[in-house]
Amino acid sequence: MDFNNNYQEIDLEYCRATTGKRFTNYLIDLVVFYIITFGIAIILGIIKPELLDSFDGLSGRLISLLLYGIVMFITEAMSNGRSIGKLITGTRAVNPDGSDITFQKAFIRNIIRAIPFNAFSALGNPCAPWHDIWSDTIVIEEKKLALQTQKINLFDSVKNQTL
Repeated sequence: MDFNNNYQEIDLEYCRATTGKRFTNYLIDLVVFYIITFGIAIILGIIKPELLDSFDGLSGRLISLLLYGIVMFITEAMSNGRSIGKLITGTRAVNPDGSDITFQKAFIRNIIRAIPFNAFSALGNPCAPWHDIWSDTIVIEEKKLALQTQKINLFDSVKNQTL
């Protein structure tokens, strides 16, 4: 019997997180980032209030973008491609072959977030922002990945029983 081998690989395009889910991740991560930034600002205000003046205007915005990239990098590097938003929505950043991202990929991916207008690059369907394209990563929904894996296991078991 000739069996179709299409079930041997996981279809990561099917598992790709939707634009809406990615936007939800971004909003959650942004709120968490502002909470962290607010806490740091309070501490700086108590310890050395004159430092807060350096965060005004364009320089403050650029520092904020860079800090956002660093916070996201630390979070994704520590939690295997997941930020707080991704943990809540059940998504994860992976390599195009489905393997976990490395420490270096997490760094590249999240420093690219500091580029102004990176968030606008996510507006599209499928959602493919610059930090995904340039770091060669993809954000997937873990439930869809689990379904794909179960499908493969099911077809493999049926294939083994009929041989």
